[in-house]
Amino acid sequence: MTEARDDATDATDASDATDATDPSAGGERARRLAKVAALRARGVDPYPVRFDRTHTSAEVLEHWGHLEAGAESGDVVRVAGRVVLLRRMGKLTFATVRDGSGTIQLFVSLAVLGDDGFAAFDDLDLGDWVGAVGTVMKTRKGELSVQVDEWCLLAKAVRPLPDKWHGLSDTDTRFRQRYVDLIANEDARRIFAVRFAVIATVREFLRDRRFVEVETPVLHEQAGGAAARPFTTHHHALDLPLSLRIALELHLKRLLVGGMERVFEIGRVFRNEGLSTRHNPEFTMLECYEAFADYTDMMTLTEELVAECARVATGGTVVDVDGVTVDLTPPWPRRPMLDLIEEHAGVRVHPGHPVAELEAACDRAGVPREAGWGPGKLVLELYEKTVEPNLAGPVFVLDYPREVSPLARTHRDDPELVERFEAVVLGRELANAFSELTDPVDQRERFEAQARLAAAGDDEAHGVDDDYVRALEFGLPPCGGLGIGIDRLVMLVAGVQSIREVILFPHLRPEVGDDAGPPVL
Repeated sequence: MTEARDDATDATDASDATDATDPSAGGERARRLAKVAALRARGVDPYPVRFDRTHTSAEVLEHWGHLEAGAESGDVVRVAGRVVLLRRMGKLTFATVRDGSGTIQLFVSLAVLGDDGFAAFDDLDLGDWVGAVGTVMKTRKGELSVQVDEWCLLAKAVRPLPDKWHGLSDTDTRFRQRYVDLIANEDARRIFAVRFAVIATVREFLRDRRFVEVETPVLHEQAGGAAARPFTTHHHALDLPLSLRIALELHLKRLLVGGMERVFEIGRVFRNEGLSTRHNPEFTMLECYEAFADYTDMMTLTEELVAECARVATGGTVVDVDGVTVDLTPPWPRRPMLDLIEEHAGVRVHPGHPVAELEAACDRAGVPREAGWGPGKLVLELYEKTVEPNLAGPVFVLDYPREVSPLARTHRDDPELVERFEAVVLGRELANAFSELTDPVDQRERFEAQARLAAAGDDEAHGVDDDYVRALEFGLPPCGGLGIGIDRLVMLVAGVQSIREVILFPHLRPEVGDDAGPPVL
């Protein structure tokens, strides 16, 4: 309802809107706390228990948006929301309130409410929550409104909203105080609406393809399924060290052993690693597994799923990320990793080549390396430093070194490679998938190789998961598996560059100088 902003902007009381980080906000807080005390002294509860709403602002617009300017509907509604704009004009006050669906204007008059009711309304501050009962009408300017017959305070805001012109611009404050960010910034509300729509779309997409959603444990005796450092904890009753899961994979594949042919999970995973625009220690993963499929099927599934999420978020399959246009329309190119390294680094490498030759290739390309790295790790490092950052994508990068992919099936045409791909968009990994390793003997050997790396000090390598190997010994059918980072998928289709923009409460460094203030009594 855009005209409500035009009606109310000029006369909004500037003292009611303050930068959330401004020290002067402390005086405003004290002023509002005094109002709370005065309300209680008059027997008014500033935080009542309930209000029976009949319509959201969007429903009012849907049902009565057709009214002519100056017309009254005769229909009474009960609406509620946060006061975000106020315009006081003598015996009239216009207030715009926002609920979860949008905004609606309240038309408040002294003649209807009387002296006490009108004065109490006039004493409201921006940020207060109110409920109103009245008749739906349109002003002469054509603004759909509720002509208020009665109203009540639902929650008194004792902290001021951010300045209406500057909003909440400090990124650290925005992420730390997401509740204020959602109040002040329309783009934050848009991004999270996209996130929730993407998650709903993923579920619907997979269910339509006969995948069953499951839940698997968060606490693991043996971390596995990814090369990452876990968070650790201790189960006191069992006197058992445990890790928070770093992936969903191994329990989901156990379910395929049990006869469930198509499964998926959307769940939180935890990796005790650094913070960046791409990484948060706690994030959301989709993993799905399909019996009688391989990594080529997972490519098709990936590109179709991502395209569908883009359509839901934007109306099409072309997205814009900070001015860069990305066409997600399937099919996406499929490029072997070794070919891409040759194109970008000018050298033909293979994990079957001697380590000294691969070390020299890294040195010539200016790729840092560590002593003791195997050939597969050296090839992967060449790719990640010289190729991946330069891939606009979307593109499927195929056929990774066997050494760095302990859960993927050996390539049917090359024993030094595995049937694995990563989907890359704008230089970032979006998805990772395999033709899954189903041979229990091969799997144990690879786990043991990982255990040797862990013993040598690699904190991203893990030990042998004996129970998982036991499950494979009962028979895991041929299958393909896929993992997609939900947060990165939302970043892509919402057009943002930082993972913190798409996580409601991202992890941050400890706050310095907490301004929470004294307890409210």
